[in-house]
Amino acid sequence: MITLCRTEEIGEGTSKGFEVNGTFLFAVKKDEQLHLYYNRCPHLGTPLEWEEDRFLDDDGALIRCATHGALFEIGNGQCLVGPCKGKALHAIEFEIREGALMIDESSLKQPMAF
Repeated sequence: MITLCRTEEIGEGTSKGFEVNGTFLFAVKKDEQLHLYYNRCPHLGTPLEWEEDRFLDDDGALIRCATHGALFEIGNGQCLVGPCKGKALHAIEFEIREGALMIDESSLKQPMAF
């Protein structure tokens, strides 16, 4: 298992990016629930953040792609607005152990083509 961070390092309504062996991921905490996705827009495969650890829109209600402004639901990664409408971000399974956000390295796979 790989520890990404302590859960308290991600504040409510904020996001945090990670790199694991060349694979880029990000986590969002919304309503005290963590969500973990590959950091790739399903439209062009570009990174989503517009600034380090900034993956959310101004209200912190949706994930926003910096490239074309696509908006995604935090809870399920579904694209609501933008060129990838109807597609979704690829979620990653994780565990929380003793306050740490952890993933199994073997579960990291490159997301399917966009």
